[in-house]
Amino acid sequence: MVDVGGKATTAREAVASGLVRMSAQTRALVLARELPKGDVLEVARVAGIMGAKRTSDLIPLCHPIGIDSVHVELQEHDEGISVTSTVRTTQKTGVEMEALTAVSVAALTIYDMVKGTERGVAITDLVLLKKSGGRSGEWLRNP
Repeated sequence: MVDVGGKATTAREAVASGLVRMSAQTRALVLARELPKGDVLEVARVAGIMGAKRTSDLIPLCHPIGIDSVHVELQEHDEGISVTSTVRTTQKTGVEMEALTAVSVAALTIYDMVKGTERGVAITDLVLLKKSGGRSGEWLRNP
């Protein structure tokens, strides 16, 4: 584990996103909240928040940190459902892994809830969009 003891405590934020690709018919069922397993979007949102909070349990050598906030947004996309997570903390280390984990867990939850309707669903484009805080300051993904 990296020693972060000498680092300054600063406000930090990370934003990540991903895409759950599915047919228009399955997407319509998700958006109408008509799938047999229930409200996919709300369950996935809560799962993403829980995933962010459990990141250090899932990723070896990832520091357990206090999270100030986690926001998971799920939106209709031409090819399925997009998932975006914003995680904030005031700590000695960043929250990039927490943001990426939130998106991953939310996307996996969507997959689990729609797989009975459509087996060909794919989770793609998992990326860090931006991070701020700490020694390296702000970083933005180039389009």
